[in-house]
Amino acid sequence: MTPNIPEVVVAGLVCLDVIPSIQEGKLLKQFFLPGKLIEVGAATIATGGAVANTGVALHRLGISTSLMGKVGNDEFGRILLDSLKRVDPRLAETMIVEEGQHTSYSIVLSIPGVDRIFLHCPGANDTFAVEDIKTEQVERAKLFHFGYPPQMKRIREREGHNLAQLMERVKGLGVATSLDMAMPDPDAESGSIDWVGVLRKTLPHVDIFLPSLEEILFMLKRPFYDELQLRTGQDGMLSLVGEEVIGELAEELLGMGCGMVVIKLGESGLYLQTGSKKRLLEIGAGLIGDVESWSERQLWAPCFETNVKGTTGAGDCTIAGFLAGLLKGLSPKSAMNHAVAVGAFCVEAIDATSGVVPWEQVSVRVRERGDRLPLRQAPACWEWQEAATVWIGPKDRSRV
Repeated sequence: MTPNIPEVVVAGLVCLDVIPSIQEGKLLKQFFLPGKLIEVGAATIATGGAVANTGVALHRLGISTSLMGKVGNDEFGRILLDSLKRVDPRLAETMIVEEGQHTSYSIVLSIPGVDRIFLHCPGANDTFAVEDIKTEQVERAKLFHFGYPPQMKRIREREGHNLAQLMERVKGLGVATSLDMAMPDPDAESGSIDWVGVLRKTLPHVDIFLPSLEEILFMLKRPFYDELQLRTGQDGMLSLVGEEVIGELAEELLGMGCGMVVIKLGESGLYLQTGSKKRLLEIGAGLIGDVESWSERQLWAPCFETNVKGTTGAGDCTIAGFLAGLLKGLSPKSAMNHAVAVGAFCVEAIDATSGVVPWEQVSVRVRERGDRLPLRQAPACWEWQEAATVWIGPKDRSRV
């Protein structure tokens, strides 16, 4: 078998997803009542977490990808590795099997009309450490992507020093770095960490930062997040957060040192804000070929209208589409449109990655310019570019 020389190494959390099918008509308030039985349909069992979701999606998009995640030597671990091998045997070759640990799993409740609910066991992910990153493999890649540190005990320890050390070490190899977050549990250790402090230490070593809106509100504006939680209903908090707050979050994150911020906004699409030309020139492996066109951009790409079967992995696959666009040298507008197109393919399947198609088919969907969902927010000072199917923000260099 030809050795895998990866363009991308995807590391971080990996788990096994158990996704029971839940028919229309079930309501959120019906779940978690003592003594109540809820009838559901057949379960889908699939790989999950950033390593499997973003990594496998990149592979399906035609990007040479290596995976670095940790599983236990147990039945769930064998199921997970066998699933990766069925996609491509090489994807399982660089996974770590830890004796004496159990494999992480999530029970994913995808209730129609409601955002997903996860029952998550961290398992072997809690033992993943900086030392588990294989330097000789990473230094050959163009891009290193790390996902879900809030759910990885050893990575988030020492108030985020370990995460900062990991990203600094990789960036020192001359590789471009990207980082995806996960939602901390407000009632667990991850919810009590000073995430502002963690990000200040970490983001100078992160070229591309890709959190969700909810995650970054929790981390940067906890009182505001808690207030929104009290006000929000089944529609979630997205409709309560205006463009001004999203822009403030992006500005604050860029000020902490990352090269660009990509905020996942659920059905309201994807938001991009990039730093200065000087900062983008610091991105490793010459990942950004046309630095001029990428610097000081502010773009917002709406989601495609589609028949949603499941939203598991939608954010991870959208990230994969965006990173693939960077690796293929696309313009910012094109990269954003390809990202949301990959996200659309993802949600047309019940699991995280089986709906993802080869890159050529993604490009066809972008060229066909299908209908887009309206934004929950109405960006008053933004300009809609019909030809590019993106919104251009007031701080975009083309409008300043």
